[in-house]
Amino acid sequence: MGEAVHLSHSERAQLITAARTALDEINLDSMPIVAGVGAASSRESIELAHEAAKAGADFVMVIPPGYYAGALLSNPSSIKQFFIDIAAASPVPVMLYNFPAVSSGIDLDSDLITDVIKQAPNVCGVKLTCANVGKLTRIMAQVTTAEFQAAYPRKHPEIPFRAIDGFIDFLLPSVAVGSSGAISGLPNIAPKACVKLWELCQHLDDPKAYQEAQKLQNTISLADGIALKIGIAGMKKVLNRRFGYGDKPRRPLTPMAEEKVQAVFDDVFFKGLLEVEASL
Repeated sequence: MGEAVHLSHSERAQLITAARTALDEINLDSMPIVAGVGAASSRESIELAHEAAKAGADFVMVIPPGYYAGALLSNPSSIKQFFIDIAAASPVPVMLYNFPAVSSGIDLDSDLITDVIKQAPNVCGVKLTCANVGKLTRIMAQVTTAEFQAAYPRKHPEIPFRAIDGFIDFLLPSVAVGSSGAISGLPNIAPKACVKLWELCQHLDDPKAYQEAQKLQNTISLADGIALKIGIAGMKKVLNRRFGYGDKPRRPLTPMAEEKVQAVFDDVFFKGLLEVEASL
């Protein structure tokens, strides 16, 4: 839940191993694990990629380093090379991860992402936590053509290139232009409602399903607006009340005050989502 940056290398590996074991125990051995391995340096990111693969990750996901964002932004080719180097060294396929809010404003545009895909055959997808449907459209419009695939074949041709939403609040419009799903925080709170939205999005040619998807997307988007404001500390408090999970974030983050958590549960949009969740 967004705290990888506060974990040691050994803790990251331990979590991946635990996740793989838990999935295998319930016969989900074919369910892939995507592990974040982005770090401040190319070298450490490559080390994390090897450690993640050894621990059981099937894919790794790389966010741009934000510490020297000014220097990187003044020379975009250095950002491009960061991804190319990691993809070349990673033992498993790589997803690019665009999340300007936590990478000091580095926002990968569709041209840069497409250039990386061309030069890095081990790149198999991109996660866009920038809520930019137009960017997703431009990327998929290029990489899914037969001409592009013939000119720039993937290292693992059996794995189709995927574009993934970083927020579930724009899943419906993004699916229409090629999104393969969402990696988002809100499904932690209301998994059944979010899965229901995904299922409806598979039948958008049915007017009734589209209407139902639109209604559910509205409910989820309004609630997600609340979840985005409370951050990691707030999300942990909400999950503690809902499911009994630990409510303390890693330092330097501190727990959210109880009165603020109560305000979340009192919010009309959040209540609306929980009512939908309870009905499923």
